[in-house]
Amino acid sequence: MTERPHVTAHPYLAGLRGRCPRCGEGKLFAGYLQVAPRCERCGLDLAFADSGDGPAVFIMMIVGFIAVGSTLWLESHYAPPVWVYLAVELPLVAGLVLGLLRPAKGLLIAAQFHNKAEQGRLDR
Repeated sequence: MTERPHVTAHPYLAGLRGRCPRCGEGKLFAGYLQVAPRCERCGLDLAFADSGDGPAVFIMMIVGFIAVGSTLWLESHYAPPVWVYLAVELPLVAGLVLGLLRPAKGLLIAAQFHNKAEQGRLDR
């Protein structure tokens, strides 16, 4: 992993904002979830950034909790027909997933950078 000669930003806040975890200014993402090859400002090689399925798992847990809780609340207070659940819960779940996935991925990549996480290997 690349050395960190000049850390000028708090990596977790930069990750949540989708910025470089080292300088806090360059873009972390080239697309919606695709990580840029390197920072356009400080030149940090972002090849180390592999968050895997971590962000998706955290978001599934958080959004699942919210969706199930709101469904139970809606059922216990109003007992609406099925189409109301589809009209309320589907946009809620889709909006939460799309809104939280990118910041979660940025946060996990920033945590990787800050903690100098590397691929595990066995010493022989």
